[in-house]
Amino acid sequence: MSRHAVQFFENQFAGQVCAGQFDLNPFEQLVLPYLRGEVLDLGCGLGNLALEAACKGCRVTALDGSPTAIGRLRETALNRNLAVTAREADLTSYALDAEYDCVAAIGLLMFFPKARAEALLADMAAHVKPGGVLVVNVLVQGTTFMGMFEPGHYHLFAPGSLQAALPGWLVLAQSHDTFPAPGGTVKAFETLVVQKAG
Repeated sequence: MSRHAVQFFENQFAGQVCAGQFDLNPFEQLVLPYLRGEVLDLGCGLGNLALEAACKGCRVTALDGSPTAIGRLRETALNRNLAVTAREADLTSYALDAEYDCVAAIGLLMFFPKARAEALLADMAAHVKPGGVLVVNVLVQGTTFMGMFEPGHYHLFAPGSLQAALPGWLVLAQSHDTFPAPGGTVKAFETLVVQKAG
């Protein structure tokens, strides 16, 4: 994720912390029921999904590039005695080094150039245990709100390309959503929850 994108979210997260805005977004609400066991939450943001997953018994490793986000998540998990390990990480070069029952990336992959976005998706898929679940949410082509992106450092997936990149996986849930954005623009999202064979 570029410095521009990290700073964009650092500012957004600081505002949310001040306002006490920690509700799950619609994508997190959709995928939460599918999370179980050992969960990796890549680009966890303020950790709202990680905390809710831990509340239902998951053991969560949560990574993000925002110091504000990771600080808030660590403090909250400690205060609530939840099984969450939160670490600041540079996801532009991060390589997964363990297998998980669930790997989730909500609103992350589009913040990398195409080659890195596709490579990270493949790395995530390779580190899901047999029978485990992969959760991916991205902005897709049709999105016209570009304020969070740095030119050359993002990738809008073609609709349906996530599923096409995961042949043989069982689709548990999927959604295609469009929301109005500032300046008369739109954000178009695709969310996919798939299960690995085995």
